[in-house]
Amino acid sequence: MIELVQRHTALAVVVGSRAYGLHGPGSDHDRRGVFVAPTRAFWTLDKPPTHLDGPAEEQFSWEIERFCVLALQANPTVLEVLWSPLVESVTADGAELIRNRGAFLSTRVAETYGSYARDQLAKVESRRARTGEVNFKQAMHMIRLLLAGAHVLRTGEVLVDVTPLRGELLAVRRGDLPWPEVAAWAERLQADLAGAAAGTALPECPDRDRIDRVLVGVRERNL
Repeated sequence: MIELVQRHTALAVVVGSRAYGLHGPGSDHDRRGVFVAPTRAFWTLDKPPTHLDGPAEEQFSWEIERFCVLALQANPTVLEVLWSPLVESVTADGAELIRNRGAFLSTRVAETYGSYARDQLAKVESRRARTGEVNFKQAMHMIRLLLAGAHVLRTGEVLVDVTPLRGELLAVRRGDLPWPEVAAWAERLQADLAGAAAGTALPECPDRDRIDRVLVGVRERNL
């Protein structure tokens, strides 16, 4: 099955710390991609996989239909793929996804980004209560998600590269800021996210019909 990634990748990008601008010399190359299974592969009882690991380390790819479903749900991890500044390869099908990436966005991002950040906060607080230790790397990503959520609600663009805030975010990751200061920053950002949601120009629902047309076009080209 891995040949689907090797031969039919439509979009391949780098995400994670390198795309965020938060990497160091030993940081991983987290690769994410979208592959397009040949249309005829869906005509048999055994359907193509919805996702695949590999072939490289830290590489994960979705079949385009599954990718679209997750992106329509405003999954932050999936949306980042379409806005990553580090594109390794892109075909006509991948370019079509990028051209239509705005159709995936809706006010749902307020809930998804907020929920991801709250989950991170809950994990940090749970560990702190249990062991007295703070996972500052997790706390940094919580802050980053809250910043990114407010940004997309205000601009209609997914924030991936946070280089302008690299110093502040790495200070959190190193534990240079006391936890009460980090928690207070997160509280302010949660309020900012709510304010951005209240004033956003994003539609209540994503443009599912537009994405359907993109997907049908991909299937027709790959028949």
